[in-house]
Amino acid sequence: MEVALARNDIQVIAEEWAGRSPAWVKAEQAGQVFSIGDTVKNADEGWWVPEYVIKGDPARDIKPMAPDLRSVEDLKRYAAVFSDPEDPKKGRFLNSPSGWTSETVNTQKLKAYGLDSTYVNFRSGSGAALDAEVTSAIRRGKPVLFYYWTPTPLMGRFPLVRLEEPAFDAKAWETLTDANNPNPIGSRSLPAKLSIGVSAPFRQQYPELVAFFAKVDLPIQTLNAALAKMSESHQAPKDAALAFMRANPAIWKAWLAEDIGNKVASAL
Repeated sequence: MEVALARNDIQVIAEEWAGRSPAWVKAEQAGQVFSIGDTVKNADEGWWVPEYVIKGDPARDIKPMAPDLRSVEDLKRYAAVFSDPEDPKKGRFLNSPSGWTSETVNTQKLKAYGLDSTYVNFRSGSGAALDAEVTSAIRRGKPVLFYYWTPTPLMGRFPLVRLEEPAFDAKAWETLTDANNPNPIGSRSLPAKLSIGVSAPFRQQYPELVAFFAKVDLPIQTLNAALAKMSESHQAPKDAALAFMRANPAIWKAWLAEDIGNKVASAL
């Protein structure tokens, strides 16, 4: 999609994690694409476990399985907790969907944190498959270690804990995004900045829309909750969007001129 945006084959990517992939960085440096606005602040990605793995859940009669688990370093002591069904002597780490930049980063992180020999680097294949595996484990009260990100329905549905990692370091990040680097260095992922990606011709031709895009600001907790409701009730995306707008006029009216905002409210 980023390559298509650079070619102007498509003109807008509604959620762009700008600066993550080599394709985006190359196109941005060439002036072919632009990231507009800061659409979802405090978005995050990392390695997560269900809260009950650490604290237990008396209501479900679940006792703490890894009470001292705080960081990726602690995972060295807890491989048995996250035992892989196909290789029980190792733990299982659920990596990102195949083909994402984060899949490479997570694979390199396993090496950097010294976990590649004690954890299976398991790829579910797609976002839906990863979602299904994590959700199934949580509903059964089982331990599960996985990569995930926000904003997402999962973050609005379950209490989760992100494991601590070393502070972000730009040079370390370069080793994590390079699949061929033999000596990756551990680091938190590049701080997330979610924007609306546009092609250079679009930016030039539609300044009013670009100005609007620059004002879009979705509070992450509100968005996560809406996504969770959408997922749980199997709500169609259009219906979810309309419900969100009807419930949160104060959010989106701030993006628009008063007369346009009133027209949208009337249409809703």
